[in-house]
Amino acid sequence: MVDKTENTHKSIEQAEKEGKYIRKVRSFVKREGRLTKGQASALEQFWPTMGLNHLDGMIDFADLFNNSNAIILEIGFGMGKSLVEMAKNAPELNFVGVEVHRPGVGACISLADEEGVNNLKVFEHDAIEVLADCIPNGSLTTVQLFFPDPWHKKKHHKRRIVSLEFVETIRQKLKVGGVFHMATDWENYAECMIEDMNSAPGYKNLATDGDFVPRPDSRPLTKFENRGNNLGHGVWDIQFKRQD
Repeated sequence: MVDKTENTHKSIEQAEKEGKYIRKVRSFVKREGRLTKGQASALEQFWPTMGLNHLDGMIDFADLFNNSNAIILEIGFGMGKSLVEMAKNAPELNFVGVEVHRPGVGACISLADEEGVNNLKVFEHDAIEVLADCIPNGSLTTVQLFFPDPWHKKKHHKRRIVSLEFVETIRQKLKVGGVFHMATDWENYAECMIEDMNSAPGYKNLATDGDFVPRPDSRPLTKFENRGNNLGHGVWDIQFKRQD
């Protein structure tokens, strides 16, 4: 008989090792792709110093980075080029990236080593579980979510990562005064993000003219975004500050 009063947390990995089926709600599709030799080599060579493991649990950031610098968390960094550029341009900050796609993780840490970046650590794991199990409340200066999967079909909108529940989770992880920065090139998603943020307690929109902010210099312009701009496609940046 199961003791229903037991509230010991078991990660999905632990449950699966015990042969239990766990239904996983995902905000992404696992497009694994094929590792290049360079990505595989980077994972083998640099993971011990740059990689973070979900099963290791809650992070002590001061111990992890050996300093008390501000922490920037990016969710879904793709191939990592922009994240590495941000970390290189701001050595006074510490960066943590979370990405589920292994080739992207390999590419990111390979580039970080090539660029001499030492203020960046990465997870290869689902961001929802990383937030729940590894990130202390009130520890982050900024959370970045750039160009998440828009799930543009209306019937798939429920799969979008941004929701009231997710927004509240981010608020808890931010320091008071910390900023949640989102960017998307899908206008409908931008409108939904604004709706969720305006409905969530404890946030203040940093926009001074309308709902959106200009792209800050700290967010690099990607080649895809630049191409979209040339084609007349819009990009919407959203920044909300945690008030309490």
